[in-house]
Amino acid sequence: MSSDLFDRLVSQLARLPGIGRKTALRLAFSLVDDREMAGDLAEALSEVCRKVGECRRCRNLTEHTLCDVCRDASRQSIVCVVESPADLRSIDEAGLFGGYYFVLHGLLAPLDGMGPRELGVDRLREMVREVEASEVILALDATADGEATCSYLSRTLGEMGLEVTRLARGLPSGASVEFADANTLTQAFKGRQKA
Repeated sequence: MSSDLFDRLVSQLARLPGIGRKTALRLAFSLVDDREMAGDLAEALSEVCRKVGECRRCRNLTEHTLCDVCRDASRQSIVCVVESPADLRSIDEAGLFGGYYFVLHGLLAPLDGMGPRELGVDRLREMVREVEASEVILALDATADGEATCSYLSRTLGEMGLEVTRLARGLPSGASVEFADANTLTQAFKGRQKA
């Protein structure tokens, strides 16, 4: 089968994380075979692109000015810093943490143009003051970039007189928060230590 439009669809699907060429082909064939599903998917993607943005306070994904977490007044005055909305969702769905979150949307990587400004560090400081946080937990991946980001945030937030802790055991070096199971995250939260 040779079709420029079909090949374009396969190429776009293959750009998604974790999707190789063969999986992209299977997905494309499924979409072509099920026009109703393809239409629903196209509509959902279009609507998400138009309506979903960042929470004004924490940078989580939302359709509103403030996300559901930030609007929840029953949350504790503790802020958990995560790399991505996927990490936030993993931790929140595990029911391990009852405070607020802040989403960096990346890690420090100066060579890739990711500095404190791109991570929203000024907004993080503002949020910490706004919710009168007693502690900031750094729940970042145990990678070189994650460690560098933790070190920077620990110094920066420590200057504000905050208690800054990090997730501990349970997350081995190189592990990703997003894919950690609830038991691993539980151990990491219980064993957190001063950053």
